[in-house]
Amino acid sequence: MVTLSDEEKAYISSKIRSVVDFPKPGIIFKDITTLLNDQEAFSFLMNHLAKRYEKSDFEFVIGIESRGFIFGAALAALLGRAFVPIRKPKKLPYTTISEKYALEYGIDEIEIHIDAFSTAKQNPPKVLLIDDIIATGGTASAAVKLLQKINVECVEACFLINLKSLKGDEEIAKTTPIYSILEVF
Repeated sequence: MVTLSDEEKAYISSKIRSVVDFPKPGIIFKDITTLLNDQEAFSFLMNHLAKRYEKSDFEFVIGIESRGFIFGAALAALLGRAFVPIRKPKKLPYTTISEKYALEYGIDEIEIHIDAFSTAKQNPPKVLLIDDIIATGGTASAAVKLLQKINVECVEACFLINLKSLKGDEEIAKTTPIYSILEVF
């Protein structure tokens, strides 16, 4: 599959702003709004992803709330595939299936419509999971588990940024291949 050169990765990386001490002291937040605001860079990124996945055998692109919606919906449109959102609780209007996951101080949950794959031609349905960042991996791991729970095959999990030092990718990699455009250590 297609990957980016070091020069191309540097170009994408240069379009992402680092915000020190957000949302709390000691955190360097990777702000993708500057990438989204750069039409040329965003188009370059989305065209790269379209080339990478144009021949892949999946019917659906799954975006994790909320920034995964941006990349997922745009990629689904470019590929002519369906888009399905995974959301936080009580955001989807129809019957849902959920998966809980642990946070540092508590529990969170994600949901998907029970009929999200009713138009699938494949059995089991095959999907690409996409989000902007993987840090500790809680949400992404829960998304993969949620998909497995409903007998959906995740062919790959794609992230714009992988914060490697937090090792969130390691659990997902046990069951699903991962593609990270940028790896930050």
